[in-house]
Amino acid sequence: MADADQDLELQSRTVLYCGVCSLPPEYCEFGGTVKKCQDWLQKNDEDMYERLWSEDALAAATSSLSVDAQKRAEKDAHKKALKAEAAEAKQAATIKSSKVIIKRVERNKRKFVTTVTGLEAFGLENKKVAKDLGKKFATGSSVTKVPSGGEEIVVQGDVSEEIEEFLLEKYPVIPEDNVELTEDKKKKAGAGAPAG
Repeated sequence: MADADQDLELQSRTVLYCGVCSLPPEYCEFGGTVKKCQDWLQKNDEDMYERLWSEDALAAATSSLSVDAQKRAEKDAHKKALKAEAAEAKQAATIKSSKVIIKRVERNKRKFVTTVTGLEAFGLENKKVAKDLGKKFATGSSVTKVPSGGEEIVVQGDVSEEIEEFLLEKYPVIPEDNVELTEDKKKKAGAGAPAG
């Protein structure tokens, strides 16, 4: 028994994972981004693409199904494709209608902070962008939660124009028309209360 164990040599196995959905390519059809996964696989591993998605492979996979099952499978594949296209169109419309708002907020008499909101719609992570802004302008930069439920980046100092230029230069995913500069003055503490 000990001799049999010594003769058996373990071998490692490498598994390819999809760059789109992070599943093995054999399971991409269950991920919801089938078309993007197919394009990625065709570009990165032609042999596996031919094995999984060529006409012969698809015909072999559906040949064992009954005629009704084949029709259902085609109908389901068509529905999934339409759903994926609709999701892509919806995301494109969201990006087109989204705005990045850069706001200059007065803190004290001559002290300002600059807030940036709306970056999530373009697929950017607030923490990474805040870190980049802090490095670029050598100021304090943080991500804070907004009462409405989102997040905003707060950068110390009046750097709103520079932030606009930096964002458009570093992140080309943001269209220039979707960046909006505004100014917000905080009300004085005694102004809201009536004198009395």
